[in-house]
Amino acid sequence: MARKAEKADSGDAGEAGSPVPPVIEEVRLLVQLMLEHDLGEVDITDGQRKILLKRSSGGGGVSEAPPAVQAAPAAAAPEADEHPPAEELLEIKSPMVGTFYSSPGPESGPYASVGTPVDEETVVCIVEAMKVMNEVKAECTGTIAEVCVQNAHPVEYGQVLFRVRGA
Repeated sequence: MARKAEKADSGDAGEAGSPVPPVIEEVRLLVQLMLEHDLGEVDITDGQRKILLKRSSGGGGVSEAPPAVQAAPAAAAPEADEHPPAEELLEIKSPMVGTFYSSPGPESGPYASVGTPVDEETVVCIVEAMKVMNEVKAECTGTIAEVCVQNAHPVEYGQVLFRVRGA
């Protein structure tokens, strides 16, 4: 009886002190790299194994919590509700998940910046998705009041890219 109790006790201690599985260590390393390099998404395929890590682009301060591991795209960022505009502004939102580019090329000026007048047909940025450059039009008339995304940063579907003061 005493031996069985000792084995049960040592088994419990062995589980608590057991080494972390290698895949968990790999995920921890990837999460650390995402945080260090401010990456929004990491997608790795190694033979039959696939790891997809995404983190939300919430507007809060720096967080030490690791990004969530998920298989589906994240919901639209809640930052629009966190800082309601003082006046009623129109929003230009991303039509897809991709990378935001404010200009047609690295040597070119931005399509739109604060103070730029826009109308329904004015191209305000590019969202790159799967190596395809998609022009985003203002689809409203007014003046750019705020640029909400930094150049070459990832964006989610429905994320606010610009706020426009209506005409």
